[in-house]
Amino acid sequence: MAAHWAGRRLSLLSLILTKPGQHVPLCCVYSPRWKSSGPSSLQDRQREIMARGLPKQKPIAGVGQVVVVASGKGGVGKSTTAVNLALGLMAIDPSKRVGLLDADIHGPSVPKLMNLKGNPELTETNRMIPLTNYGLPCMSMGFLVDEEAPIVWRGLMVMSALEKLLRQVEWGSLDYLVVDMPPGTGDVQLSISQNVPVAGAVIVSTPQDIALLDARRGAEMFKKVHVPVLGLVQNMSVFQCPNCQHQTHIFGSGGARQLADTLGVHFLGDIPLHLNIREMSDRGQPVVISSPDSPEAEAYRKLAAAVLLRIQEVTV
Repeated sequence: MAAHWAGRRLSLLSLILTKPGQHVPLCCVYSPRWKSSGPSSLQDRQREIMARGLPKQKPIAGVGQVVVVASGKGGVGKSTTAVNLALGLMAIDPSKRVGLLDADIHGPSVPKLMNLKGNPELTETNRMIPLTNYGLPCMSMGFLVDEEAPIVWRGLMVMSALEKLLRQVEWGSLDYLVVDMPPGTGDVQLSISQNVPVAGAVIVSTPQDIALLDARRGAEMFKKVHVPVLGLVQNMSVFQCPNCQHQTHIFGSGGARQLADTLGVHFLGDIPLHLNIREMSDRGQPVVISSPDSPEAEAYRKLAAAVLLRIQEVTV
């Protein structure tokens, strides 16, 4: 049985790592020195060359709106927020079909958070069928490698894997695809933003100053690549003692709200620092499903409602 699964993983990995049609990212476009009659002519030439290097955006087959969940740095609860946001979208409108894509190639978290194990089946056309739990179809690099195995890949292999996760998954028909992005502002963020029509980005941060610095960089990056910033989420906003109910702002107070005002973007809401969120996440039972009547689950549903409202505003 072990040999069977090992062989299956190898075949799936070989499928993912086959060389896709390459696109040249904006950051790698070579701009030669043009002889021109003046500054305006030179700028026109540069704009023309850079435009040629940009890949054509192509929708993901069967997917309506793509919402990316991002953060400037790791450790701010982005993946937990992405999972509960996707489930929250389903909870507030069960008629909508939602999917979840884990785009963090090096550090996939969705398998653990969604309590999913195993390898995706393949269709007759070699498209991967997402694994599903709680009614939410999911795809992750974590389904294709051993749980403990490090993914030690350079950029080209990561981009090849990302292309397959974007284009070779049989999602069926989805209204919304929530994408859990890796932290930072690197190749994956740029590639998704330039290759896929993204409805908007949700930026997750704690109120702590050091996290807000990176959240700002993330928001500015999406503006540069013309992806609407739906707003900022303030995660771990306040801790309430389960015994005396005293509230403590461990990471500071109101930092993400202030940053949203500074950047001129929407503030989408607060998510508390709560033991139940951590415990249920570690068990693969997100609070929107396991504790639907809890205040923390309600916070995620309010976030989902705010995201839906912003999508309607930016896509009108």
